[in-house]
Amino acid sequence: MKVIIAEKPSVAREIAKVFGANQKKEGYIEGKGYTFTWAFGHLLQLAPPQEYGFYGWSVQNLPMLPPKFKLSIRKVKSKEGMIDDPSVKKQLDIIKSLFDEATEIIVATDAGREGELIFRYIYYYLKCKKPFKRLWISSQTDAAIKEGFRNLKPGADYDTLFNSAHCRSQSDWLVGMNATQALSLSAGTRSVLSLGRVQTPTLAMICSRYLENRNFVPQIYYQVAIQIDKNGQMFRAISTESYKTKEDAQVILDKVEDVPTGFPLGGHILSVEAKPRKEPPPLLHDLSSLQQEANKRKGFTADQTLSLLQNLYENKLVTYPRTGSRYIGDDVFATVPGLIEKYKDHPDFGKQANFLLENKLNKRSVNAKKVTDHHAILPTGEVPYQLSDDKQAVYDMVVGRMLEAFHQDCIKEITKITVQSGNKFMASGTVISSAGWRSVFNEPDEEKKDEENASLPKVQQGENLPVPNKAILEKQTKPKPLYNEASLLKALETAGKEIDDEELRYAMKDSGLGTPATRASIIETLIKRDYVTREKKNLLPTKTGLAVYGVVKDQKIAQAELTGTWEKRLEEIRSGASVAAFQEEIKTYTRTITNELLVSGRGLSVATEAVVAK
Repeated sequence: MKVIIAEKPSVAREIAKVFGANQKKEGYIEGKGYTFTWAFGHLLQLAPPQEYGFYGWSVQNLPMLPPKFKLSIRKVKSKEGMIDDPSVKKQLDIIKSLFDEATEIIVATDAGREGELIFRYIYYYLKCKKPFKRLWISSQTDAAIKEGFRNLKPGADYDTLFNSAHCRSQSDWLVGMNATQALSLSAGTRSVLSLGRVQTPTLAMICSRYLENRNFVPQIYYQVAIQIDKNGQMFRAISTESYKTKEDAQVILDKVEDVPTGFPLGGHILSVEAKPRKEPPPLLHDLSSLQQEANKRKGFTADQTLSLLQNLYENKLVTYPRTGSRYIGDDVFATVPGLIEKYKDHPDFGKQANFLLENKLNKRSVNAKKVTDHHAILPTGEVPYQLSDDKQAVYDMVVGRMLEAFHQDCIKEITKITVQSGNKFMASGTVISSAGWRSVFNEPDEEKKDEENASLPKVQQGENLPVPNKAILEKQTKPKPLYNEASLLKALETAGKEIDDEELRYAMKDSGLGTPATRASIIETLIKRDYVTREKKNLLPTKTGLAVYGVVKDQKIAQAELTGTWEKRLEEIRSGASVAAFQEEIKTYTRTITNELLVSGRGLSVATEAVVAK
């Protein structure tokens, strides 16, 4: 008998249905010579400190460095305290009995780092020795499942993926457990002050931006604006320099020259520069970029978007959601015209789908070398049925991005007019001559928002034009905006470096904080710990969060780049790099951060007592 184990019951049911198996048992489904069982997420975790002899919270126990990690059943709260989850124990017993009878095990957990960890922990905890093969698919359609089962991979092919996942799990335990106890004990609070390998640098980013924003002192400055008349069409030009005082600006205003045009004031056109510019289409979505778009468009949290997308995946409407890639290979690209054809009668996307079917597709998102475990998110072509408004919104973003990504460049003409009127003034405007990919959602160009002119008239170099109006503009400098989920996710991709170019940002993704699959949970963890709160769309630190940040901000645990390099190392382990070297590095770091926090945490007592007592 072959046993197939999935990550969730819903996925096991879908796979069983493809095989035609329908005999429902307790904890599994049977039929056609197969048994389909499941986990429900992480059934097992690294054992808590007491299972290594570290009882209670004591400075004498620190740092806690288990010689060998153990696995334990997921815990739940009860009247007696934390106990093994009874439902997990029951399911593990079922899985063990099925594994004992199995001739072969087929792993159908999610095809990624955490999916591999979920299975391997079960396999090793049950001391199973049976051979196993790996189902590796990016889509839950019947065709994809059948194709995947025709191409099962040897389980050993994914040993390095498990090594990476296990190292991630161990490093989170070592840094999180030790740093949390060290800070809580040294501060002497009545509350647990949680720290973590990824959680703490993320908190540091939010706090740093908040304090920078709060303490920002706006600087007043002045510019001079003139209004120019070209045959009745007015446009505005702004002084090329800014001025610290209104008096300085007044001097410039007074110099605006007269010209013999019958108007009291005038301007001389020094130059007209009109440059065409091609704006390439955006790359296909990975999870992080989709979460950013959903936050901007609909205000969805990262966790909401992941949940909605996971549901669409399990209902066979989109490909694998937890991907970190924004590219597809040539094999997947060959299926794209067929996918686009599915939307030719769509009420919103039909016009652009038909355009793409008649024109050459843009291949910017096609690069097999940049596809890692999974390709970018695509619709599967299955017809959606009675989706909720939120699911429909996310589904439409996936479909719309597919059409954008394979569309033509947006062609703009960017015009800059330099005007002499005592001093130099500049007028700028952008005209879209061919919308290209921007026609999919028909949205305004972000670059045009800050422009002074909706459009510019045709003017010639050397012309002298009337200037009917002039004025002094009072402006002030602005701080960097507070983080919202979209901007924080973008920053986490590059460990806090502010990079707008999407390809350069993608190139740095392996050095980012967390992974696309974990960033949503990082944000939710900070909120759950009462370190961060949502205020409208913004993420703001609480008093507790700021107090913790005040202690750790100069420590390595708060440095985004350091944690980002660890994430990169975990990916290198996936490619075969040394596990032992990384483990030793993390142990050394754990000793350092524990000692640092035992000293620096003493200054936290006064700051946190009021917070804990609230």
